[in-house]
Amino acid sequence: MDIATLGGFIVGWILIIVSILLAKASIMQFVDIPSVLIVFGGTACALLMSYPLPKFLESMKTIKHAFSHKELDPTAVINKINELALAARKEGLLALEEIAQGMDDAFLQKGILLIVDGTDAELLRSILETEIAFIENRHKDNQGFWNGVADLGPAWGMIGTLVGLIAMLGALDDPTTIGPKMGVALITTLYGSLLANFFATPISNKLKIKSNEEILHKQVMIEGLLSIQAGENPRVIEEKLKAFLSPATRSVFDNAQKSEEE
Repeated sequence: MDIATLGGFIVGWILIIVSILLAKASIMQFVDIPSVLIVFGGTACALLMSYPLPKFLESMKTIKHAFSHKELDPTAVINKINELALAARKEGLLALEEIAQGMDDAFLQKGILLIVDGTDAELLRSILETEIAFIENRHKDNQGFWNGVADLGPAWGMIGTLVGLIAMLGALDDPTTIGPKMGVALITTLYGSLLANFFATPISNKLKIKSNEEILHKQVMIEGLLSIQAGENPRVIEEKLKAFLSPATRSVFDNAQKSEEE
């Protein structure tokens, strides 16, 4: 579970509810079924018109990635590449096939098996980078879906507001209904803003960050695999791959390496 996403979501709702109570308003004043139907139903229908049904359902499922946490540690990849480089240097590239069989990472396993099969370096890079490109495109499609929700939510909120205002203007002969109908009209705008700014946009941003982490993870693997195939010294490979790390992460990695050597 991604604590930041879950924590922000829960604390945000607590702050909204507390603010409503401090304003001495009733929570039920902010619950309106017609507004829910217009904003959430209208947004969903507009998205269904924009995407094929399978893609719509697939994109909806990506919400779980924003709330889940999968550790992607580039330093662990560098250590693994270093182990593979040492094994290849001592026993040859064919020795990597047995190591690959026990790997959980399908991308790294695929790269190793391509090396063992004698794939040309340029072809190896092309195959793996093509896979990364398609992964990145899928991720961008999913981010675009949630950006679409963020765009459509406020628009449908405005549509609901206009519906509420029209209903209010149609009942001007009864002044007692003006206040409640105006409240309903504004609630749709609130729902649309919450859907966009407190749900869809944060999810899109979190998916983008996770996508960038995964792409970086795989790029480190590609450079490491190509270096192993070229027969480079494991120490040189390690220094090359450290270029992918941020200064802070690189410092932690170097300190860990020094501790192991001592």
